[in-house]
Amino acid sequence: MSNFIDKVNITVKSGAGGNGAVAFHREKYVAAGGPDGGDGGRGGDVVVQVDDHMSTLLDFRYKRKYKADNGADGTGKRCSGKDGKTLVIKVPRGTVIRDTATGEIIKDMSDDEKFVLARGGNGGWGNQHFATPTRQVPMFAKAGLPGKSYEVTLELKLLADVGLVGFPNVGKSSLLSVASKARPKVANYHFTTLFPNLGVVYVDEGVSFVMADIPGIIEGAAEGAGLGHDFLRHVDRCRLLLHVVDISGIEGRDPIEDFETINTELREYSPELAERKMLVVANKMDILQDEEVLNRFRAHVKAQGHTLFEISTATHQGVRELLKTCASELAHLPPVIVYEANYVERPPEIDTSEPLSIEQVDDLWVVTGPWLQKIMANVNFGDYESRNWFDKMLRQSGLFDRMEEMGVKDGDMVSMEGLEFEYQR
Repeated sequence: MSNFIDKVNITVKSGAGGNGAVAFHREKYVAAGGPDGGDGGRGGDVVVQVDDHMSTLLDFRYKRKYKADNGADGTGKRCSGKDGKTLVIKVPRGTVIRDTATGEIIKDMSDDEKFVLARGGNGGWGNQHFATPTRQVPMFAKAGLPGKSYEVTLELKLLADVGLVGFPNVGKSSLLSVASKARPKVANYHFTTLFPNLGVVYVDEGVSFVMADIPGIIEGAAEGAGLGHDFLRHVDRCRLLLHVVDISGIEGRDPIEDFETINTELREYSPELAERKMLVVANKMDILQDEEVLNRFRAHVKAQGHTLFEISTATHQGVRELLKTCASELAHLPPVIVYEANYVERPPEIDTSEPLSIEQVDDLWVVTGPWLQKIMANVNFGDYESRNWFDKMLRQSGLFDRMEEMGVKDGDMVSMEGLEFEYQR
């Protein structure tokens, strides 16, 4: 079994905010000390951070659920509860975070910036915030808001400048070992490489690039056949492709047929990938069986506008010239692809059938309820559309009709989980 894990599904949940406290100042010789309930602490965030010491998603194989700490409740003497500890999830550079349900990209972890995947719920206000000249003894406080939960897919796409593609056993691993200090497993049988290998190629002083040996692709890989389907995604990042072909003929294969088969797989997986800059490498020149095979392949490659390099990884013939050309091409090719986020957070599905609690305290209407907390945790009150959605949910629940039956009037103050506003029909 391979130790290389490049795709996992996990569930993350941020911490809930602590509840605000209902408390009153008690001190000798101080009469009517007033409310002094402290605020609840904020729930811990779930943060994702790149760790360059990681090369696979193996750490996520057995642990799939990640939850940040809740905030502590407030206490008397206006003491706020402690904030929940932030949970940091470390991933390899090049990990793409997707929404599992839709496949949309939430974040491409290719830079050094920390990313807040799930924000903790805000802490509730203590009753000290609800005192007014006419309401001097508020017997209520605001509950903390719940944390947010997401199911996400972590998908590793290796960050490499040059990707080696081709059928199994054509010499890709050998080329990587000759070109860099990487030591991939090399043997004379198919599927020696079961997971991608990376190596840094030093061409000259101050000139280097990262090369990736992608496991051998076979016909049908784009539809899931063989090993290729699992690892074609790693070619996405590569700015330059080296298409390696066994030109020797010792296995009785047709290099032109192999070349076109791999190109078809790349095109079916991603049309954009098929247009990526490609250099063609005819390997195993030291044991070439038929010169005519090489001539036909050379003409075929030239007719398609590609440059052919004739090399032997066994004798190092032509390898230096190939690497210099790679460095020269990379100097003017676009940088490694960073995938733009296309995720749009959708409003949660919340059951609003359970009646909310409506209580008139002095001159204030206090509305509370579990589903109201969930709605407010997902509302951006600075956004017009988000506020409209909030208003729509409340009206559909029948809340405003109930309040009007109970006697609420225009201009009355309403408190919903600490949010205060003037009631308007």
